[in-house]
Amino acid sequence: MTGPEHYIEAERLLQSMKTDRGALLIDEGTAEVLAAAQVHATLASAAATALGVPLDGETDSGMPQRDAEAWWAVAGVKPQKRVDA
Repeated sequence: MTGPEHYIEAERLLQSMKTDRGALLIDEGTAEVLAAAQVHATLASAAATALGVPLDGETDSGMPQRDAEAWWAVAGVKPQKRVDA
């Protein structure tokens, strides 16, 4: 799952636990669904943070290029080089 897919899943899980008026349903299994939503939200946040690393050839973030490439592989996406206009 990519970071955006984790975010979408967290949103989906939270929506499934709400009434038509937006109130949280408290029922059997609510805690488990909320915990799963939290896990997905945390993974989405980690992916978004990690993908804030420099693009190919840039070196201004402090994260080694090897680590950045590992995060890109885990997230399933790789930012492209910037093209100056």
